Amino acid sequence: MTGRSKGGAFSAGGVAAPLRYALFRRIWLASLLSNLGLMINGVGAAWAMTQMTSSADKVALVQTALMLPIMLAAMPAGAIADMYDRRRVALVSLTLGLAGAVALSVLAHFGLVTPEILLGFCFVIGLGMALFGPAWQASVSEQVPPDALPAAVALNGISYNIARSFGPAVGGIIVAAAGAVAAFAANTVLYLPLLLVLFLWRRVSEPPRLPPERLNRAIVSGVRYIANSPSIRIVLTRTLITGIAGSSVLALMPLVARDVLKSGAETYGILLGAFGVGAVIGALNVGSARERLGSEGAIRACTLIMGVALAAIALSHSAILTAAALVVAGAVWMLAIALFNIGVQLSAPRWVAGRSLAAFQASIAGGVAIGSWLWGHVADLAGVELSMLISAATMLVSTLLGLFLRMPSVGTQIADADLLADPEVKLAVTPRSGPVVIEIEYRIAAEDARSFYGVMQQVQLSRQRNGAYDWSIARDIGDPEVWTERYHCPTWLDYLRQRNRSTQDDRALHQRAMAFHRGPEEIRVRRMLERPFGSVRWKEESPDRAAATEVLPVAGVSGGST
Repeated sequence: MTGRSKGGAFSAGGVAAPLRYALFRRIWLASLLSNLGLMINGVGAAWAMTQMTSSADKVALVQTALMLPIMLAAMPAGAIADMYDRRRVALVSLTLGLAGAVALSVLAHFGLVTPEILLGFCFVIGLGMALFGPAWQASVSEQVPPDALPAAVALNGISYNIARSFGPAVGGIIVAAAGAVAAFAANTVLYLPLLLVLFLWRRVSEPPRLPPERLNRAIVSGVRYIANSPSIRIVLTRTLITGIAGSSVLALMPLVARDVLKSGAETYGILLGAFGVGAVIGALNVGSARERLGSEGAIRACTLIMGVALAAIALSHSAILTAAALVVAGAVWMLAIALFNIGVQLSAPRWVAGRSLAAFQASIAGGVAIGSWLWGHVADLAGVELSMLISAATMLVSTLLGLFLRMPSVGTQIADADLLADPEVKLAVTPRSGPVVIEIEYRIAAEDARSFYGVMQQVQLSRQRNGAYDWSIARDIGDPEVWTERYHCPTWLDYLRQRNRSTQDDRALHQRAMAFHRGPEEIRVRRMLERPFGSVRWKEESPDRAAATEVLPVAGVSGGST
């Protein structure tokens, strides 16, 4: 994957720089066509629903049906993307979506589609994309070098929104000329290029040193990592709230076209196209917005401008003014989502990247799904205009979140640390032996006690997000300089995983803690096996509790992790 620098957008720092890499370029172009098909399908489904029912909440449920699977299946999808070959996961996921698209096209051709059937197949198509998303996004780091990753993330957003720019307009023309069935068929055909490109990708992956986790354990590991990662928690919370507040523009667009502007499918397609044009503009300016305003400043500006744009859409009865407001709304919506996405990608190590991105997808999809349902019901009760105005006010108020949930400032992707050698043991243990108890004994000078304790609170999060549980820190009453860190892992295999999931930042943090140690002896690490009867075979004379002990140098140790 090589390419010559062309200057400008294609230079090393340009937004188009990742397109210099052939693999990324092929997948990006194919995904553009796939996204175009999804946009066309969305227009066909939304307009078909408006023809079958006058209920605003059912029209809004089309967006819910497409997005809800992403919220429900995101974490299993992320775990699968981290456990198995991401290329194969992507192929299976796309095949599922293709099957749903084919079935919907056939049923629509024979006039057998009802509102319930339409929502059901929208759910199936959404489920395919829910499984595809984490594998696709997590594999971006395998297609481009680390310095091109933020631009690659922005380009993937641009791909989606170029499709949003032209897809709705094309979809509106197709629906007006040939009906919704033609839109469903077009989506079916546009799945094929991405399937072909991924099929031809000869992905090279290093075989893992340890066997993969079971799916349920992998999901728990992902949730645990996110729960103990403050930066990711903040990004996901902000993403969810932004999705709920701003989803009215996506959910109520057909009703804006039909009821507010008194127009048809062509206008609906043009309005969605205007939103997509704005989204492309926003994606092209992700880098400059991060550089000039920082993540927090850019997000605050986006939510303020989005609130004003939503209010303008609610009050406008002119298609031109509404389209102009949608360009602005699309730009700041895409900019905010791209900033959230980049924040997650740069805050997660590779071993949990798929699950972290899945959680991000669940947050934005859950926000849109919940918001679509909410604003649809409000529109039924109070009208489309008032529903949009309430949404605008909610978006403006969400700006205050930055006062206590400030966006993390992450400059580069978290780097994985080198793998550590397995510790030597004198007891025959199996991967399933456990629980394993780890005790680390430090000697800390009295004047350093407070500082050491503060660092150990960060160490606690580091241990827990990588797989430890029941973490504690204790101080010896008889010898106050002696501190003992203690935590558990469910099995010996889980301990080996936890030991090697540390990033370079984690290792540096552990070294900071070790640097407080003041001898005369070195830091002592005890690894003990707590075994219920029958969990491990042992000789009759063996004790019920066995330990492996290691002495760690205070500084300059490769790894420095236990």
